[in-house]
Amino acid sequence: MRRFPIALSTACLFLFIAMLSRPAAALGQDAPQPPPERADPDARIDPLQPDFNLAALPTTLRMPRNKFAFRITHRFTRPLADGDVGDLLRDAFGFDAAAQIGLELRYGLLPGTQVIVHRTSDRTIEILGQHNFLSQRNGSLVGLDAIGGIEGDNNLREEQRGIVGALLSRSVGRFAALYAEPVWVGNTNAIDLPGTDNDTLLLGLGARLRVRPSLYLLGEITPRLAGYDPGVSQMSFAVEGRAGGHLFQINFSNGFGTTFGQLASRGGITNDNWYIGFNIARKFF
Repeated sequence: MRRFPIALSTACLFLFIAMLSRPAAALGQDAPQPPPERADPDARIDPLQPDFNLAALPTTLRMPRNKFAFRITHRFTRPLADGDVGDLLRDAFGFDAAAQIGLELRYGLLPGTQVIVHRTSDRTIEILGQHNFLSQRNGSLVGLDAIGGIEGDNNLREEQRGIVGALLSRSVGRFAALYAEPVWVGNTNAIDLPGTDNDTLLLGLGARLRVRPSLYLLGEITPRLAGYDPGVSQMSFAVEGRAGGHLFQINFSNGFGTTFGQLASRGGITNDNWYIGFNIARKFF
């Protein structure tokens, strides 16, 4: 866990408020696109999938070939219900607390194929490959991606975990996108006592609701279906705003996980404590 300067945290919050206060038309303005005959369809804005992630779970948004995207995840570790309202105000709504931070880079390797590297400040590294097989843009009833990779603690030197799963998405009209993501994660039980499960099958469930042209509400939960199951399922809900290739999200979660291994092996802390956090994402296309 690391401390995050309150000045920078406050600046990010004011930036988010400023984005939401802009007129819808201004928020909806995107960078000029290349002429149609040369434009990559994967580079077009998807109004219902403005980003490659919900709060922690990935989406089926395709990455254009040879393009990059970057994301910062930030989860403050102070429970919002700790103390009274005065205590919360003195702690700047938790922004004075230590935090778990994640840095993520995505790259479009081939059409429909992307690679992801995500590192959190507790030295967890997750490396994933994701390939899109079905897309509603091409007339399919659902979006379908396969995802797989490896994750490990102490910069991949300890507790390596395999990851294999599928991402299913369904756009509903012009206002919502729904997700179901069964994912198997190996070696989730660090204690590994005899007779205990050592792997976890989890199901990520999420939804993103478009309430204005560039304003969204979202929620997600990651219940474990089988295997090692410590504690409660991690849940998150959030509000986010998009401006061109930028996206800023304020979220509330009952845990700090931002990788599949963290969601499976740790999950939520309790259902009584909630923590504020944010994501900042940038597409370089």
